[in-house]
Amino acid sequence: MLKRIHHVAIAVQDLDEGALTWGPQGIGLSEEGREAVPSQKTRVAMFPVGESRIELLEPMEDGSSVATHLARRGPGIHHICFEVDDLAAEMQRLQAAGLRFTSAGPTPGAHGSLVAFLHPKCTGGVLIELNEFPEADHP
Repeated sequence: MLKRIHHVAIAVQDLDEGALTWGPQGIGLSEEGREAVPSQKTRVAMFPVGESRIELLEPMEDGSSVATHLARRGPGIHHICFEVDDLAAEMQRLQAAGLRFTSAGPTPGAHGSLVAFLHPKCTGGVLIELNEFPEADHP
């Protein structure tokens, strides 16, 4: 079951430049931290706002999904992330409903989480991430 919108991810060419826009000197959000996510070939910066976050995504290498997104569409919204309690169960439920994922199973995400992405071809062009956090390390 989807619990809440955890974050809206925005693809940027450079985290430092993106932080200028979203941080205290721009929109006014406080940066929560940065992390490399090797499984997704990205670096992320998180900016809490209410119970959700803005997540900036910077590609770590050419050919990553974020680098491809930037080359095709430029900077902007990359995906919407929903928090779930049981990612494997959600994947089974959604696959039974006819939805497809971009991978066969969960992959490691930021903050020690597990993630899976619904393919945008089955969600009206929107990339949707499902995210299961370990209980002990819930951001």
